[in-house]
Amino acid sequence: MVDTLIEVQAKPKTALIMDNSIWFLENIDVTGIFCPKKLGAALDTHDQKVFKKGEYIYLPEQSSDKIYFITGGRVKIGNYGDSNKEITKAILNKGEVFGELSLVGENVRRDFAFAMEDTTVCAISTADMNLLIKDHTSLSLFMMKIMGSRVLEMEQRLESLVFKDSRTRIIEFLLDMANKKGERVGFEWVVRKFITHQEIANLTATSRQTVTTVLNELRSKNLLTFNRKRLLVRDLAKLGAEMTS
Repeated sequence: MVDTLIEVQAKPKTALIMDNSIWFLENIDVTGIFCPKKLGAALDTHDQKVFKKGEYIYLPEQSSDKIYFITGGRVKIGNYGDSNKEITKAILNKGEVFGELSLVGENVRRDFAFAMEDTTVCAISTADMNLLIKDHTSLSLFMMKIMGSRVLEMEQRLESLVFKDSRTRIIEFLLDMANKKGERVGFEWVVRKFITHQEIANLTATSRQTVTTVLNELRSKNLLTFNRKRLLVRDLAKLGAEMTS
Protein backbone atom coordinates (compact mmCIF):
# COMPACT_ATOMS: atom_id res chain seq x y z
CA MET A 1 0.00 0.00 0.00
CA VAL A 2 1.41 3.39 -0.95
CA ASP A 3 2.01 5.64 2.05
CA THR A 4 0.48 8.90 0.89
CA LEU A 5 -1.99 11.51 2.02
CA ILE A 6 -5.27 11.78 0.15
CA GLU A 7 -6.75 15.26 0.19
CA VAL A 8 -10.44 15.88 -0.30
CA GLN A 9 -10.97 19.31 -1.80
CA ALA A 10 -14.33 21.04 -1.37
CA LYS A 11 -15.61 23.53 -3.90
CA PRO A 12 -16.32 27.05 -2.63
CA LYS A 13 -19.82 27.56 -1.30
CA THR A 14 -22.12 30.11 -2.83
CA ALA A 15 -24.16 32.57 -0.83
CA LEU A 16 -27.42 30.72 -1.40
CA ILE A 17 -26.19 27.26 -0.38
CA MET A 18 -27.00 26.22 3.18
CA ASP A 19 -24.28 25.71 5.79
CA ASN A 20 -24.62 21.94 5.49
CA SER A 21 -23.87 22.02 1.75
CA ILE A 22 -20.81 19.81 2.31
CA TRP A 23 -23.26 16.91 2.51
CA PHE A 24 -24.24 17.39 -1.13
CA LEU A 25 -22.05 15.39 -3.49
CA GLU A 26 -22.02 18.17 -6.08
CA ASN A 27 -19.95 20.34 -3.71
CA ILE A 28 -17.11 17.82 -3.38
CA ASP A 29 -14.38 17.63 -5.99
CA VAL A 30 -12.51 14.32 -6.04
CA THR A 31 -10.65 14.80 -9.31
CA GLY A 32 -7.24 14.66 -7.65
CA ILE A 33 -7.82 11.89 -5.14
CA PHE A 34 -6.50 9.07 -7.31
CA CYS A 35 -4.13 10.89 -9.63
CA PRO A 36 -0.93 8.95 -10.47
CA LYS A 37 1.29 11.44 -8.63
CA LYS A 38 -0.41 10.59 -5.34
CA LEU A 39 -0.91 6.84 -5.60
CA GLY A 40 1.73 5.88 -8.13
CA ALA A 41 1.97 2.12 -8.53
CA ALA A 42 -1.28 1.63 -6.61
CA LEU A 43 -3.09 2.64 -9.78
CA ASP A 44 -1.72 -0.41 -11.59
CA THR A 45 -4.70 -2.40 -10.32
CA HIS A 46 -7.18 0.34 -11.21
CA ASP A 47 -8.85 0.68 -14.55
CA GLN A 48 -9.43 3.90 -16.47
CA LYS A 49 -12.05 3.54 -19.18
CA VAL A 50 -13.59 5.75 -21.83
CA PHE A 51 -17.28 5.30 -22.66
CA LYS A 52 -18.80 6.77 -25.79
CA LYS A 53 -21.97 8.84 -25.63
CA GLY A 54 -24.92 6.47 -25.33
CA GLU A 55 -22.97 3.57 -23.80
CA TYR A 56 -23.98 1.91 -20.54
CA ILE A 57 -21.26 1.70 -17.91
CA TYR A 58 -23.27 -0.93 -16.08
CA LEU A 59 -26.79 -2.32 -16.07
CA PRO A 60 -29.15 -3.75 -13.41
CA GLU A 61 -28.28 -7.30 -12.29
CA GLN A 62 -24.62 -6.95 -13.27
CA SER A 63 -21.98 -7.61 -10.63
CA SER A 64 -21.51 -4.74 -8.18
CA ASP A 65 -17.78 -4.95 -7.57
CA LYS A 66 -16.43 -1.53 -8.56
CA ILE A 67 -16.68 2.13 -7.62
CA TYR A 68 -16.35 4.78 -10.33
CA PHE A 69 -14.83 8.27 -10.32
CA ILE A 70 -15.73 10.56 -13.20
CA THR A 71 -12.67 12.31 -14.61
CA GLY A 72 -14.50 13.74 -17.62
CA GLY A 73 -18.00 13.77 -19.08
CA ARG A 74 -21.47 13.18 -17.59
CA VAL A 75 -23.21 10.08 -16.25
CA LYS A 76 -26.89 9.41 -15.65
CA ILE A 77 -27.88 7.05 -12.83
CA GLY A 78 -31.34 5.51 -13.02
CA ASN A 79 -33.45 2.40 -13.30
CA TYR A 80 -36.53 1.15 -15.09
CA GLY A 81 -40.01 0.98 -13.60
CA ASP A 82 -43.22 -0.55 -14.84
CA SER A 83 -43.54 -0.81 -18.64
CA ASN A 84 -39.80 -0.05 -18.86
CA LYS A 85 -40.40 3.58 -17.90
CA GLU A 86 -37.06 5.22 -17.15
CA ILE A 87 -36.54 6.73 -13.70
CA THR A 88 -33.62 9.14 -13.37
CA LYS A 89 -31.98 9.19 -9.94
CA ALA A 90 -29.08 11.57 -10.58
CA ILE A 91 -26.99 13.23 -13.27
CA LEU A 92 -23.34 13.38 -12.26
CA ASN A 93 -20.42 15.36 -13.65
CA LYS A 94 -16.63 15.45 -13.54
CA GLY A 95 -15.28 14.94 -10.03
CA GLU A 96 -18.22 12.89 -8.78
CA VAL A 97 -18.59 9.30 -7.65
CA PHE A 98 -21.07 6.50 -8.32
CA GLY A 99 -21.43 2.78 -7.67
CA GLU A 100 -20.64 3.28 -3.98
CA LEU A 101 -23.28 0.81 -2.75
CA SER A 102 -20.84 -2.01 -3.44
CA LEU A 103 -19.11 -0.87 -0.24
CA VAL A 104 -22.15 -1.68 1.89
CA GLY A 105 -22.99 -5.16 0.66
CA GLU A 106 -24.65 -4.64 -2.72
CA ASN A 107 -23.77 -7.74 -4.77
CA VAL A 108 -25.58 -6.88 -8.02
CA ARG A 109 -26.54 -3.50 -9.44
CA ARG A 110 -30.06 -2.24 -8.85
CA ASP A 111 -29.72 0.67 -11.28
CA PHE A 112 -27.90 1.60 -14.47
CA ALA A 113 -25.13 4.06 -15.26
CA PHE A 114 -25.29 5.68 -18.70
CA ALA A 115 -22.77 7.94 -20.45
CA MET A 116 -24.63 11.09 -21.54
CA GLU A 117 -21.56 12.21 -23.51
CA ASP A 118 -18.07 10.83 -24.10
CA THR A 119 -17.04 10.02 -20.53
CA THR A 120 -13.85 8.91 -18.79
CA VAL A 121 -14.05 7.08 -15.46
CA CYS A 122 -11.57 5.55 -13.07
CA ALA A 123 -12.92 2.18 -11.92
CA ILE A 124 -11.62 0.87 -8.61
CA SER A 125 -12.47 -2.54 -7.22
CA THR A 126 -14.41 -2.69 -3.96
CA ALA A 127 -11.58 -4.67 -2.38
CA ASP A 128 -9.01 -2.01 -3.28
CA MET A 129 -11.29 0.76 -2.09
CA ASN A 130 -11.77 -0.94 1.28
CA LEU A 131 -7.99 -1.10 1.70
CA LEU A 132 -7.63 2.58 0.80
CA ILE A 133 -10.40 3.58 3.21
CA LYS A 134 -8.73 1.60 5.98
CA ASP A 135 -5.44 3.44 5.46
CA HIS A 136 -6.77 6.95 4.78
CA THR A 137 -9.15 8.58 7.23
CA SER A 138 -9.94 11.46 4.88
CA LEU A 139 -11.13 9.06 2.19
CA SER A 140 -13.30 7.20 4.71
CA LEU A 141 -14.93 10.48 5.72
CA PHE A 142 -15.44 11.39 2.08
CA MET A 143 -17.25 8.13 1.31
CA MET A 144 -19.47 8.62 4.37
CA LYS A 145 -20.40 12.06 3.05
CA ILE A 146 -21.24 10.60 -0.35
CA MET A 147 -23.61 8.05 1.16
CA GLY A 148 -25.12 10.62 3.48
CA SER A 149 -25.66 13.02 0.60
CA ARG A 150 -27.50 10.38 -1.41
CA VAL A 151 -29.85 9.58 1.48
CA LEU A 152 -30.58 13.26 2.12
CA GLU A 153 -31.21 13.95 -1.54
CA MET A 154 -33.64 11.04 -1.86
CA GLU A 155 -35.49 12.17 1.29
CA GLN A 156 -35.79 15.71 -0.07
CA ARG A 157 -37.08 14.46 -3.42
CA LEU A 158 -39.66 12.26 -1.66
CA GLU A 159 -40.85 15.15 0.52
CA SER A 160 -41.07 17.38 -2.54
CA LEU A 161 -43.10 14.77 -4.39
CA VAL A 162 -45.55 14.38 -1.51
CA PHE A 163 -45.99 17.98 -0.41
CA LYS A 164 -45.34 20.16 -3.48
CA ASP A 165 -47.08 20.56 -6.82
CA SER A 166 -45.43 19.99 -10.19
CA ARG A 167 -44.67 23.67 -10.88
CA THR A 168 -43.03 24.13 -7.48
CA ARG A 169 -40.93 20.98 -7.90
CA ILE A 170 -39.63 22.16 -11.27
CA ILE A 171 -38.72 25.62 -9.97
CA GLU A 172 -37.09 24.09 -6.88
CA PHE A 173 -35.03 21.86 -9.16
CA LEU A 174 -33.87 24.84 -11.24
CA LEU A 175 -32.84 26.71 -8.10
CA ASP A 176 -30.99 23.69 -6.79
CA MET A 177 -29.17 23.24 -10.10
CA ALA A 178 -28.17 26.92 -10.20
CA ASN A 179 -26.90 26.80 -6.61
CA LYS A 180 -24.91 23.60 -6.96
CA LYS A 181 -23.70 23.66 -10.56
CA GLY A 182 -24.09 27.26 -11.65
CA GLU A 183 -21.43 29.91 -12.15
CA ARG A 184 -22.14 33.48 -11.10
CA VAL A 185 -21.79 36.06 -13.84
CA GLY A 186 -22.58 39.48 -12.40
CA PHE A 187 -26.05 39.21 -10.89
CA GLU A 188 -26.92 36.18 -13.02
CA TRP A 189 -26.17 32.46 -12.76
CA VAL A 190 -25.27 30.26 -15.71
CA VAL A 191 -25.53 26.46 -15.76
CA ARG A 192 -23.60 24.94 -18.64
CA LYS A 193 -24.58 21.63 -20.24
CA PHE A 194 -28.25 22.16 -19.46
CA ILE A 195 -30.24 18.93 -19.54
CA THR A 196 -33.30 18.15 -21.65
CA HIS A 197 -36.89 18.84 -20.65
CA GLN A 198 -37.46 15.09 -20.45
CA GLU A 199 -34.56 14.66 -18.00
CA ILE A 200 -35.97 17.43 -15.80
CA ALA A 201 -39.33 15.67 -15.92
CA ASN A 202 -37.71 12.37 -14.90
CA LEU A 203 -35.92 14.02 -11.97
CA THR A 204 -38.99 15.92 -10.73
CA ALA A 205 -41.65 13.25 -11.34
CA THR A 206 -43.52 15.49 -13.79
CA SER A 207 -44.20 15.35 -17.54
CA ARG A 208 -42.12 16.83 -20.34
CA GLN A 209 -45.08 18.98 -21.36
CA THR A 210 -45.34 20.44 -17.84
CA VAL A 211 -41.61 21.19 -17.76
CA THR A 212 -41.83 22.95 -21.13
CA THR A 213 -44.84 25.01 -19.99
CA VAL A 214 -43.14 26.10 -16.75
CA LEU A 215 -39.85 26.97 -18.45
CA ASN A 216 -41.60 29.01 -21.13
CA GLU A 217 -43.63 30.83 -18.48
CA LEU A 218 -40.48 31.72 -16.52
CA ARG A 219 -38.76 32.84 -19.71
CA SER A 220 -41.72 35.09 -20.58
CA LYS A 221 -41.30 36.72 -17.14
CA ASN A 222 -37.63 37.33 -18.01
CA LEU A 223 -36.50 35.23 -15.02
CA LEU A 224 -34.40 32.88 -17.12
CA THR A 225 -33.32 31.96 -20.62
CA PHE A 226 -32.25 28.56 -21.87
CA ASN A 227 -31.22 26.46 -24.82
CA ARG A 228 -29.72 23.01 -25.26
CA LYS A 229 -26.32 24.14 -24.04
CA ARG A 230 -27.04 26.31 -21.01
CA LEU A 231 -29.51 27.74 -18.52
CA LEU A 232 -29.21 31.39 -17.47
CA VAL A 233 -31.03 32.42 -14.28
CA ARG A 234 -31.35 36.19 -14.17
CA ASP A 235 -32.37 36.56 -10.52
CA LEU A 236 -32.31 33.66 -8.03
CA ALA A 237 -34.37 35.49 -5.43
CA LYS A 238 -37.16 36.32 -7.88
CA LEU A 239 -37.11 32.78 -9.22
CA GLY A 240 -37.42 31.46 -5.66
CA ALA A 241 -40.39 33.76 -5.06
CA GLU A 242 -42.20 31.97 -7.89
CA MET A 243 -42.57 28.90 -5.69
CA THR A 244 -45.02 30.77 -3.46
CA SER A 245 -46.81 32.73 -6.17
